[in-house]
Amino acid sequence: MPEPDTDLDACLERVLAGDPEASRALIALCHPLVRRIVRAYRPRSVTVEDLTQDVFIKMFAHLHHYEPRAEKAFEPWVARIAVNTCKDALRGEARRSASIPISEAAAPWLEFLATEREPAVEDELGARELVDVLFAELPPEDRLVLTLVDLEGRSSAEVAALTGWSRALVKVRAFRARLRLRAVAARRGEGLRG
Repeated sequence: MPEPDTDLDACLERVLAGDPEASRALIALCHPLVRRIVRAYRPRSVTVEDLTQDVFIKMFAHLHHYEPRAEKAFEPWVARIAVNTCKDALRGEARRSASIPISEAAAPWLEFLATEREPAVEDELGARELVDVLFAELPPEDRLVLTLVDLEGRSSAEVAALTGWSRALVKVRAFRARLRLRAVAARRGEGLRG
């Protein structure tokens, strides 16, 4: 995250002292990481820019609590703020998600999930749309763990570092989230057939 020629500790000290140039430099250093996390975990109803701004507001509000413990300790700290901000936003979206309709492009993929037969189509956009619709009905922690583990292929250690959960908890949450995802798909599949 930080450039090799950037002294993060000095930058943080200057930010805490009220230096606006240091604040801009810190945003520039953190922006790629924060934007990547926000793009992956934001609710459909919130723009990337708005949620990214919320992350930076929280980062600056809590910066005085940050205590460096290792050379790269700042990156996981910022990542955790970004993940938690996205989880908060997802909680609000989950309440509105059951009314999202399944499109014609996503319906064959839902049938595939419900029957476990080979999909009749190769429409990646339909599959992605279905994932978005089904994930919107899951609790934020389920959506987060499935995205990190199954869609991004991260290890349980990486997910634990990002979320603050233990590795065992990551595995348990992933297992339970997959069960809930199957239940949502089955319920939605019944709705299409019935």
